Amino acid sequence: MLDFTQDTIDDGGPSRTTKQAAAIDQALLDAYSNAVIGVTERVGPAVVRVEARSKAPNARQRGGLGSGIVISPDGFVLTNSHVVGSSRQIRLQDHEGIITDARVIGVDPDTDLALLRADGARNLHHASLGNSKSLRRGQLVVAIGNPLGFESTVTAGVVSALGRSIRSVSGRTIEDVIQTDAALNPGNSGGPLVSSAAEVIGINTAIISGAQGICFAVASNTAQFVLSEIIRHGHVRRAYIGVSGQTAPVPRVHAVAAGVENRMGALLAQIEPNGPAALAGLLPGDVVIRLDGVDVNGVDDLIRVLDRDRINRKLEMDVLRMGRLRAIDIHPIERKPSARRESDPPSR
Repeated sequence: MLDFTQDTIDDGGPSRTTKQAAAIDQALLDAYSNAVIGVTERVGPAVVRVEARSKAPNARQRGGLGSGIVISPDGFVLTNSHVVGSSRQIRLQDHEGIITDARVIGVDPDTDLALLRADGARNLHHASLGNSKSLRRGQLVVAIGNPLGFESTVTAGVVSALGRSIRSVSGRTIEDVIQTDAALNPGNSGGPLVSSAAEVIGINTAIISGAQGICFAVASNTAQFVLSEIIRHGHVRRAYIGVSGQTAPVPRVHAVAAGVENRMGALLAQIEPNGPAALAGLLPGDVVIRLDGVDVNGVDDLIRVLDRDRINRKLEMDVLRMGRLRAIDIHPIERKPSARRESDPPSR
């Protein structure tokens, strides 16, 4: 015997099951919307418009227009180094339209980050930096900024991938980058990527030209490191050996003869006179395959190993020279902050 209930009778109207499903969908949409609204209301007032102007009207690098996030009540602001450029004349505009001058505390083109401080500002709306290591793929994130000059624009999406690497304007690789599908446009650069807990977990930095909605943010843990280095030293301390090079394959016959497993290495193209590499006896054409016990499978690996912990230490570098393995002692020094233009080749 068939039991025709209210759920199964088709009288031309929606069934109880359909209504329940619709109610659940509406509740989920409301929860999503409320999460985005809550983040926007808490963090939005801490987002500022950053306008960088050069003193020289014909300067090659004039800075630009972007966004920033206030991270302390006394006016510290994080943004992108490419927004600041070479400018030292910075203006900030908050969500209420109040304009204030700011000074550049330090820039780090290697991570595309810059630290500013608003002049005479106190008790500003500010946001806190979260722990980017706690992120998961698929997690809700909100990007807030001033795209194309439109203040306090909000877009939402998810974390698409973690641990990405992208090339900075200085030529160095930015590690541990967050990939998201939250829509970004010119002017969003330097704005915050925010978690549903209203914590800044990234600084929006780049868009792949021609890609559909693939956007990147420098992880907040990287930003925290850069922030502390700039406050303490005025710049980020990194080791320097005075070379430029490129990633190149290691011929199989050379690898077998030398007893190494590297398929790729860092081919040295230029050696700076009187630099650590020159003093150690390195030559153009040498292929670095290991430094301080760490395998080097390309220029990016060499850059990564040359961190602040290896400044003023004697390190052993393994190189292939004319197919023969050589161990060379090298003494990296601290790399000096550079005002190098974006078009100049990077050195390590």
